[in-house]
Amino acid sequence: MPAPAQFLDFIDANATRFIKRLADAVAIPSVSGDAAYRKDVFRMATFLESELKAVGCQVRPVALGKHILDGQELELPPALLAEIGSDPSKKTILCYGHFDVQPALKSDGWDTDPFVLTIDEKTGQLIGRGSSDDKGPVLGWVNILQAHKELGLPLPVNLKFCFEGMEESGSEGLDELIAREAGKDKFFDGVDAVCISDNYWLNTRTPCLTYGLRGLSYYKLTISGPSRDLHSGVFGRAVHEPMTDLISLMGKLVTPQGEILVPGVEDLVTPLTDEEFERYEALDYGIEDIETSAGASVALSNEKAAVLMGRMRYPSLSLHGIEGAFSAPGAKTVIPAKVSGKFSIRLVPDQTPDAIDPLVFKYLNAEFAKLGSKNKMHIENLHGGKPWVADPKHWNYVAATRATEAVYKTTPDLTREGGSIPVTLTFAEQLGVNVLLLPMGRGDDGAHSTNEKLDRSNFIKGRLPSPDEASRVLPLRGGRHKDVK
Repeated sequence: MPAPAQFLDFIDANATRFIKRLADAVAIPSVSGDAAYRKDVFRMATFLESELKAVGCQVRPVALGKHILDGQELELPPALLAEIGSDPSKKTILCYGHFDVQPALKSDGWDTDPFVLTIDEKTGQLIGRGSSDDKGPVLGWVNILQAHKELGLPLPVNLKFCFEGMEESGSEGLDELIAREAGKDKFFDGVDAVCISDNYWLNTRTPCLTYGLRGLSYYKLTISGPSRDLHSGVFGRAVHEPMTDLISLMGKLVTPQGEILVPGVEDLVTPLTDEEFERYEALDYGIEDIETSAGASVALSNEKAAVLMGRMRYPSLSLHGIEGAFSAPGAKTVIPAKVSGKFSIRLVPDQTPDAIDPLVFKYLNAEFAKLGSKNKMHIENLHGGKPWVADPKHWNYVAATRATEAVYKTTPDLTREGGSIPVTLTFAEQLGVNVLLLPMGRGDDGAHSTNEKLDRSNFIKGRLPSPDEASRVLPLRGGRHKDVK
């Protein structure tokens, strides 16, 4: 049974209102990783709390404590725990999302102001920081609830929401909150399954459901020596230079072909089965897709399965930046006294941060000793999370497949994804339920990049999709499926 015609008509008729709500959210620069924007993350929490209350949710902001950022002690933004519906005969679905965003400046290469939602009338793209990651998907749930409330339609499931403001900075405080609220008579008690919409289609054509994510270990490697920055004309070739040591070490982490050089890391990967290999071969994805998304012909291989597995089921090591080095325009002949290189390893089963960290630390300490430098080296893990894989045959995925077919008229691909959402595993372990990743955005949305966008059709048509459609195959409380033909 398709969604009621009045529901679909309401969605289409109110598209402008929905886009205006997204524009209001994008206009709040809720950058969690910069202390200067912390007040805006709190402002975004207040905005979202108001929107949820307006569509009938009971909302409880939860303080998560304090942390140190940029040398300052700051209050963590609150998590929002919201719910609507308490019918014991219905399943209860928990939806997770985040309302913080990555940093963005027009000078980074944006064509428009990143915090002003710009509508490209030709392409239908909604351009702005957070449009796809993750404000658009979060507001998709609000849009659905608004439609049900204004039309007087009952929800076929009970819904709970957990929205946070620190996902882009390691979700500080969230694991502890979930653990506190996972017990009997606590907020998460009674949750039957989880739905997260914080990922993307593989391409721009075919919807997908994601049943696996890579984990993450994010490192900061610091080399220090002189007590202050030095003039290269006076001290060049007279002292050990921190930048030289750092570049040498970072060049020994990974090859240009993506091979991780840290001994033992690749040995922990779960062996590939023939069944899994065939799943990658069957996906609607090709070399041209990843190169189109990257904006250049830079794929590591011409073999489809090899590229897909490199993205989804094998670990990767990426170099992200150098802190403390001169980077302004012009020439400055300085020898920095202290520099830090940042890099990460995306983890896959059976890797964990606890297993990978000793390998990384041992290797870098050994390689630094080989340099014969009088500088000092320090390596630390800034944050991380374990990989996650779910059962794609669970009723949660069956329901999502049917719902996606109803909206897009095609069967979604089943994928694993290369990114990391550590809270996924936390929900799976703490609540003991199936977790589904149901993406709203497309593979070319450019999350974390310049000109991030969300296609209008995905935001409106893809409305995460209507719970009415998904409910056709949700099992009843007794465990029997209801499947209305």
